[in-house]
Amino acid sequence: MDFRRIARRRLPAPVFHYMDGGADDELALARNTEAFADYELLPSQLSDVSKIDLRSTLFGQHVDWPVMIAPTGASRLFHAGGEPAVARAADKFGMFYSLSTLSTATIEDVAAVSAGPKAFQLYVFKDRGLTEDWLDRCRDADYVALQLTVDTPVAGNRERDFVYGFGAPPRSRLRQLASFARHPGWLYRALVRQDLEMVNITSGSEAARNWKGGIRKYIDEQLERSLTWKDVEWLAGRWSGALVIKGVQTVEDCRKAAESGASAVMLSNHGGRQLESAPAPVDCIAAVADALRDRLEIICDGGIRRGNHVVKALALGANACSIGRGYLFALAAGGQPGVERALMLLRADVERTMALAGCDSVRKLGRSYVRQRR
Repeated sequence: MDFRRIARRRLPAPVFHYMDGGADDELALARNTEAFADYELLPSQLSDVSKIDLRSTLFGQHVDWPVMIAPTGASRLFHAGGEPAVARAADKFGMFYSLSTLSTATIEDVAAVSAGPKAFQLYVFKDRGLTEDWLDRCRDADYVALQLTVDTPVAGNRERDFVYGFGAPPRSRLRQLASFARHPGWLYRALVRQDLEMVNITSGSEAARNWKGGIRKYIDEQLERSLTWKDVEWLAGRWSGALVIKGVQTVEDCRKAAESGASAVMLSNHGGRQLESAPAPVDCIAAVADALRDRLEIICDGGIRRGNHVVKALALGANACSIGRGYLFALAAGGQPGVERALMLLRADVERTMALAGCDSVRKLGRSYVRQRR
C-alpha cells in the first residue's frame, strides 16, 4: 500500500515536503534505504520455520518484535490524531513508542492512552530547569527510556522547506496559500482548533509561551550548541532508566557513549535531515556491534521500509530497528487505522523474510545470515 502517495494527496504541499524531505541534495536521505541493497541474505534451507518467534527485549522491557516507533516532532501536523494515535497503535503491536520533545501531545497525554513501554526523546535546552522538569514528568508517567539527540547543534539545510514555503517567507507564499486552500480541513485545525502547539515546551516554560518571535524562534535559540559528553554524564546521573544516545555513527562516539553512562545507541543521521553525506545507519552496525555489543544495545534508525531491512539490520548486530517516515506516511494517510495497517504489513514482511531465510527466531539471527555484496 503506497501510504506516501496518499499522504502527499491529503496534506498541503509545505507540510508533506517537510515530512518527506532531507538536507541539501538529499543524498543521505536516499542512501539510508538504498544501502540495504548492498547486503544479501543467506538462507538456511530445510530449517523448521513452522513457527516464527519475533519476541525480544529492549531497554529491559519485553517487546513483541524488535521494531520501535522513532520520535518525530509535531505529529498533529500530519493528522489530528497525532502522537496519541501512534502510541495506541504501537501498544496494540507490543512495541516501544518514542515521544519527541517537540511533540503536539504532552508526556502525560501519551501515558494516559498507552500502557506499553515508552521512551522520551530529549533535546537539551539552555534552560536546564526545563530539561529537569521533563525528566521528572517522565519518571512520574512511567517512561522507561530517555533518548538524547546529539546531532542537532543547528538545524540541517532542508531546502524543500524553503522551496515549498514551510515556515519560509514570501518567495513561496502564493504557492503555499493555494496549497493550504485546497486542504480546508487541515487549515481549520491549524487556525481554529490550534492543536499544533509544541505543548511539552509551552506547558513547562512561561518564557516559551511569551517569547518574542514565537515558539520556533525560542527553540532555535534554546538548543544547546555547547553540549559535550560531560553533559551526558550529568544526564546519566539524573536519570535511572535506560539512557540512549541518538545520532551517533562511529565506533569512537559509541564508545564515548558507553563510558559516559549510556546503555544504548541509536545509529542515526536524523533521517537524512541533518549532516548531508553522513553514512547510512545500516552501514554503521557491524563495526559498532563488533566493538561494543557487550556494553550497548544498538538500534538502527533510518531507511527501514521492508521486512528484509529489519532482518538484515538484526543479522548485522542491531538489537532493534526504529521507523519514522514509515509510520508518518501511514498516519497522514489514515490516522491510527493507517498506522496499524502499516505496522501489520511490516510485521508480516519481517515474519515472511525470517521464514524464507530459514530462521525461526530473531534471537538466532547473526552474521551467518547476511553478507555485504562485493
